[in-house]
Amino acid sequence: MAGPEFEIEISAAGQVRVTVRGAPGKECLKYADLLGEIVGREQQRQLTAEYYAPDGQVRIDTHVEGRVTR
Repeated sequence: MAGPEFEIEISAAGQVRVTVRGAPGKECLKYADLLGEIVGREQQRQLTAEYYAPDGQVRIDTHVEGRVTR
């Protein structure tokens, strides 16, 4: 599986726009925060559809004699 990809755009006015791809769920925010520390103060954040995708973790509940175990 390939790692996340970053698209970084810098406008003529010096504004930086970073798009994170390949990191579903809240994982993308970790990368965005890291890049924000590198490029400077964040002015705006827009979440993409990929943010709302499942993060790939699976939770399995089993029932044993009336108990729920995880």
